Amino acid sequence: MKPISQRIEELGLILPPAPPPAGLYKPVLVVDHFLYVSGQGPMLPDGTLMKGRVGDSLTLEEGKAGARQVALTMLSTIQTHFGSIDQIKRLVKTLGMVNCTPDFPDHPLVINGFSEVMAEIFGSENGVGVRSAVGMMLPGGISVEIEAMFELHR
Repeated sequence: MKPISQRIEELGLILPPAPPPAGLYKPVLVVDHFLYVSGQGPMLPDGTLMKGRVGDSLTLEEGKAGARQVALTMLSTIQTHFGSIDQIKRLVKTLGMVNCTPDFPDHPLVINGFSEVMAEIFGSENGVGVRSAVGMMLPGGISVEIEAMFELHR
C-alpha cells in the first residue's frame, strides 16, 4: 500500500493549519502503539472554523462538509504534533459530535463526511473503525467536533 502522505497528495486534499489547543490538554497522545487525537473542529485553510447548527443554519450536506473538513484538520494536527502520518496503520475509533437542533435525527450521516475521507485515504479495511455519532451543543458554535484513535505501525 502507498504511504498515507502520498494518498493525500494523489487525492488533491489540502490540509488546513493545525489549530492551537483551546484549553489544557494535549492535541495528540501516544500510548503503546495507539495515537489518540483530541476533539478537532472544522478548520478551514484560512484558519477560521466552520460554524453553525445542523437543522437550523446548516443543512445535512453542509454538516457533512464540516465533518469532512475535520478529517483534514485532524491529519494536520497529527502532522504538527506527532510527526509523519505515514506511521499510522489504521483508524480504530471515532467519536463524532454534531452541533444540531434537538430534533435533528441524522447524526451518523453528518459524521459520514469524516469516515468517507478516512476510507479514501487509508482504504476500506484500515480507514473504517468503530464509531459513535451524537448531537449536542459545541464550543464556539462549531458545526462538528470529532476525536479519534489510530493504531500505529510497530
